Amino acid sequence: MLAKKVKECRKQKGWTQQKLAEKTDLSFNTITKIEQGIGDSPTLKTLIKLADALGVGLDYLTGRKT
Repeated sequence: MLAKKVKECRKQKGWTQQKLAEKTDLSFNTITKIEQGIGDSPTLKTLIKLADALGVGLDYLTGRKT
């Protein structure tokens, strides 16, 4: 779910993975792994950086229903 949402939001903004990496101060490798759904689960700090950069809430990004 997270991988799909991050990629979808990034593309809606017309950003490359590199642009998202720069906006979040995360590595390109980290963005790639998140979008592919591989590796360790992102930390809360990472999720907050992604949500802030993409202009969405954590609930939306993680697919959490309230």
